[in-house]
Amino acid sequence: PILYSYFRSSCSWRVRIALALKGIAYDVVPVNLLKDGGQQFSAEFKAVNPMHQVPALKIDGITLSQSLAIIHYLEDTRPNPRLLPQDPKKRAQVRMITDHIVSGIQPLQNLSILKQMGEKKMEWAQNCITSGFQALEQILQHTAGRYCMGDEVSMADLCLVPQVYNAERFKVDMGPYPTITRINKALLELEAFKVSHPSQQPDTPAELRA
Repeated sequence: PILYSYFRSSCSWRVRIALALKGIAYDVVPVNLLKDGGQQFSAEFKAVNPMHQVPALKIDGITLSQSLAIIHYLEDTRPNPRLLPQDPKKRAQVRMITDHIVSGIQPLQNLSILKQMGEKKMEWAQNCITSGFQALEQILQHTAGRYCMGDEVSMADLCLVPQVYNAERFKVDMGPYPTITRINKALLELEAFKVSHPSQQPDTPAELRA
């Protein structure tokens, strides 16, 4: 498999975690979202993903974009360890938490949006993440064990950790979100989350390496 990725892309990080959890070896092709006006806009990358976004994964003779589509494919074809609970209610809750993050929070503070916000980008990002985290904290108080859904790592956790990383980058006060903070800390102790971390990638700038 070949993963087109950017070290700090939260969507790419979700997929890196899934690949690590499932023990899938892969090669990385870095796509720098800032350099050369954004390498995602190159003709070469447009052939990989016409949406000009990372991640994209070449696997099993197909090319997939959109992090959740990739993770669902990995789940369908390489089901161990399971990232979606078997119980229909818990499975629906995991998907709810996942969608809450990937639809309700992350796109609003994505690079393309922030560019349009100009000088207000920090305030905008903080407001988007804060309103999303207020709801997420309430939801997780009902579903969480050690992780987002009980004590097993799920697709929701793959989305939570990169979003908390973004929150910290944008200096969001995490004090009001003890459940989110606790889960995030527990997940960052797991090897799959460590090796996939933005500080550990081949394209991570030297000053940001762990």
